Amino acid sequence: MRKKFHIKKGDTVKVLSGDHKGQEGKVLEVITDKDRAVVEGVNMISKSTKPNAKQPQGGIIKKEAPVHVSNLMLVDPATGKPTRIGRKRNSEGKLVRVSKKSGEEIK
Repeated sequence: MRKKFHIKKGDTVKVLSGDHKGQEGKVLEVITDKDRAVVEGVNMISKSTKPNAKQPQGGIIKKEAPVHVSNLMLVDPATGKPTRIGRKRNSEGKLVRVSKKSGEEIK
């Protein structure tokens, strides 16, 4: 059975707690089995890499590390503020995500 999360790839989220509290970014990847998400520009780490075809020099690269989904909150596209998520059926009978603050559908 697949887990349901309040965030999806491509959503804009705000970090609620931790070292990166208050930062916003786009979700690049959701890791369902570990309940984590990779957010653009948040939780950056330095990783040492060996020389390879992609990077012949090797060296230290900066990349995003996963953040637990409980520390993330979706930003409402209509208002630009963090909001909780609900699910409702639209006019076609399809289940869609809805913002609790504005009541608008989230695409």
